[in-house]
Amino acid sequence: MTNRERVLNILHFRPADRMPAVHFGYWRELLLEWAEQGYISKELAQAQGDGNAADRELDRLLGWDFNWSRSGRGVDLSLRPPFERKVLEVLPDGTQRVQGPTGIIERIKPGISSIPSEDDYLLKSRREFEELYRPKMQFTPDRICPDAYKDLDPDLPRCLKVGSVLGTIRDMVSVVGMSYLMYDEDETLFADLIDTFAEMQYQCVKAVLESGIQFDTAHYWEDICFKNGPLIHPELFEELCAKHYKKRNDLLHSYGIDLISLDCDGVTEKLLPTWVENGVNVMFPIEVGVWGDQFAPARARFGKKVLGVGGMDKTALRKDKAAVDAELERMQRLADLGGFIPCPDHRLMPGSKFELVQYYAEKIKELRV
Repeated sequence: MTNRERVLNILHFRPADRMPAVHFGYWRELLLEWAEQGYISKELAQAQGDGNAADRELDRLLGWDFNWSRSGRGVDLSLRPPFERKVLEVLPDGTQRVQGPTGIIERIKPGISSIPSEDDYLLKSRREFEELYRPKMQFTPDRICPDAYKDLDPDLPRCLKVGSVLGTIRDMVSVVGMSYLMYDEDETLFADLIDTFAEMQYQCVKAVLESGIQFDTAHYWEDICFKNGPLIHPELFEELCAKHYKKRNDLLHSYGIDLISLDCDGVTEKLLPTWVENGVNVMFPIEVGVWGDQFAPARARFGKKVLGVGGMDKTALRKDKAAVDAELERMQRLADLGGFIPCPDHRLMPGSKFELVQYYAEKIKELRV
């Protein structure tokens, strides 16, 4: 079977010859560690990017079937034109205060690969929204480039990345800024921001589908939860966002796309009802974190309406074979539920051991399907 056939069969509760060995990328520092340890060349470490030739070579060396990121293509859902990137200030320790393309201002320390610290943001009132942001959130036909989808690998499921109802807005205004906007004295500002951005994304997705390109799956990126739950009250999320998931997912369903995944870090259980009831049916990558498994409880709650890709605690790959074996046993228990494909829950982090990754990639193919 092809990897595409394996993935689609498993997520549709149909037989497959074996479990695919999939991953979700690497931290750059890990690849440089492996180069220093002699497992790969420095050139390969520096060249790797999701889906490129170096990435596929790493798949071969480690025994992966594919990087899950390779299966998808998106549309241009950015602010157009973007804000100018500029360094506003350099602090004594070398940290830079940088305004980025979304208008958010972050503290970035050169040479450190991590999530930057949010420092300030531009969108603070109705004036900034109307003057600076709304004009950048409009649909134009040149956001769509059909040729970008012609090189999708036929061995992999064909995935259309359909944007973000709230996660990218969080990126535009920061966690703090979004918290203020939710309860701004202008009661409609936050709703107008969500509605405007969502409508542009809907039009982009519609244009791609109308071009005649066919997809097997669709995918949202959100990241609006943390270790204690969502960054927005579930009732407000339902009120402001549910209609946009439904509208976009109804469109996807009308084109035969019945596998719709969503990437959200943190503890997601309080937002799952909005997603599941409005057409999202695949959890990915099911971050484990300090709270443990989230897939089995979701399956118990929603039944076969919830499928999964991910859920493997990647920290086991920094430990020893016993830790990996324990995680493989847990993955088998989840695979036994059906409609589930194990995958490390995020990019493999520094300290992950090359030989343990090889071992995991070999053994995951032996799981019963």
